[in-house]
Amino acid sequence: MTTTARKPALSLEELRVAVDAGQIDTVVLALTDMQGRLQGKRFHARFFLDEVVPHGSEGCNYLLAVDVDMNTVDGYAMSSWERGYGDFAMVPDLSTLRRVPWQPGTALLLADLAWLDGSGDVVASPRQVLRRQLERLAGHGLTAYAGTELEFCLYRDSYEDAWRRGYRDLTPANLYNVDYSLLGTARVEPVLRRIRNEMAGAGLVPESAKGECNLGQHEIAFRYDDAVACADHHVIYKNGAKEIAAQEGMSITFMAKPNAREGNSCHIHFSLRTADGSPAMHGDGPAHLSTTGQRVLAGLLATMRELSLFYAPNINSYKRYQAGSFAPTAVRWGTDNRTCALRLVGHGGHSLRVENRVPGADVNPYLAIAALVAGALHGIENELELEEAYGGNAYDDADAPRVPSTLRDALDLWETSAVAREAFGGDVVAHYANNARVELAAFDAAVTDWEMFRGFERL
Repeated sequence: MTTTARKPALSLEELRVAVDAGQIDTVVLALTDMQGRLQGKRFHARFFLDEVVPHGSEGCNYLLAVDVDMNTVDGYAMSSWERGYGDFAMVPDLSTLRRVPWQPGTALLLADLAWLDGSGDVVASPRQVLRRQLERLAGHGLTAYAGTELEFCLYRDSYEDAWRRGYRDLTPANLYNVDYSLLGTARVEPVLRRIRNEMAGAGLVPESAKGECNLGQHEIAFRYDDAVACADHHVIYKNGAKEIAAQEGMSITFMAKPNAREGNSCHIHFSLRTADGSPAMHGDGPAHLSTTGQRVLAGLLATMRELSLFYAPNINSYKRYQAGSFAPTAVRWGTDNRTCALRLVGHGGHSLRVENRVPGADVNPYLAIAALVAGALHGIENELELEEAYGGNAYDDADAPRVPSTLRDALDLWETSAVAREAFGGDVVAHYANNARVELAAFDAAVTDWEMFRGFERL
C-alpha cells in the first residue's frame, strides 16, 4: 500500500505529545465513499495511538456499495448479502494527519482501503482509482497537479429546519447577486472567515473567497497541490465547511443545481510536470503548449463525453448544462474562454494549466481527477492532434460534440467506452455503472413536486 509522500500537517509524534498534554482526545479516521463523502470512525485518541496506528481498523465493505441514503442495493460484485457484507481494512495514511480546528480536541486522517485477506487494495475505492491512474502517468515520467474550485450556496436555515421544510422557502445568505461584491460578501464574512482560517489550521492553504451569481452563492479557493493531496483537501474542506455552517445555525449545499438559477461548479485546474519538476505542458506550440500539452488537451476532449460519469456523477449534475449559464455544453477548448468545456489559463511555464469546467460541486474529486489523468494519457499514448482553439461563443457552435445532457446518456457512454475499460478496468467500470443505475431507478420511481404542481388539479 503506497501512501502520499509528504510532510503531514500534524506528525505522529506531535499527536502523541498533544494527547499526553490533554489537547487532543479524539481522532477521526475517514475514508471517501463513492459519493465523495467522508465516512469512518471517531476513536479515543489513546486507543488510536495504541491500537489503530500499529494495526489499522476495519469498516463494513457496504460503505462502497450503498446509495446516498445509505441503503444496501443490489448489483455490486464486491459487497452483497450473498457475500455477507464483511469488512475491509482501513489503513491509516499518517501523511494526512491534521488537527480539526472546528471540533474541540480533535485530529483527523484519511484511510486507504485493502482487503483483510491480503489480496490487495479495494480497486473501487475512489482514492485507489486515482492512485492507479497516477501510477500509469508515472510510467511516462510525469506527475499531475490539480486545484479544485468549489462553489456552494449558503442559507440562514439550519440543516434540520431545511429538512423539515422540505427544502422549500429557504433564506439564502445573500438576497441578490454578490459576484465579486465586497459589500454583499461582508454580510456573511464571519462564517467565510471561520472556514478560511480553520481550514488553514487543518493544513490546507486558502487563497481567497468571493461571491458568486446565485443567491447566497460563494467560492473559497485553495492552493493547488499534487493530485492526491488536492483531492484529500477537497473532501476535508467540503465536510468541514458543512460542519462549520451547522455550528453557525446555517447550511451549505454543494448540489450541482440547487435551484433554477446558476449552478454550483467545481472547476478543476490540471497540469503535468516532468520528473525534475519542470512544466510538461508549456512549449512553443499553439497557445504556448508543448507537444505533450497539445496531446493532453486533445485526449481530454476525445474522452470528455465517455468519462463524463466521473465528472458529473448524479442526476442533478446534468441540470447545470444550460446555454449562457457559465456551465459548458460544447466539448471545445479555448484560451481564457469560459464558454468552452476546457479553458486554457495561466501565464508562463508553471502557471499554464487547463481548467475543466464540466464538473459540478457534487463531484467526487478523486474520480474526476482520475478521469483527467486517464484522458491525458489517452492523448499522450495515441499521439492525438489538437484541434484549433475555439475563439467565439461555444454555446452557439452547432457542430461541437455536446456534454451529455442526462445521467442515462452518460451511463451509456461509460459502459461502452473502451477508454474507460482500458484505463480503470472492468471491475471499476461495472461498479460505478451500477451506482448510476441505482440512482436512475430511484429517480424513475419518485413522484416529484414538478409532477404534483403540474398535474394535481389540472390533469
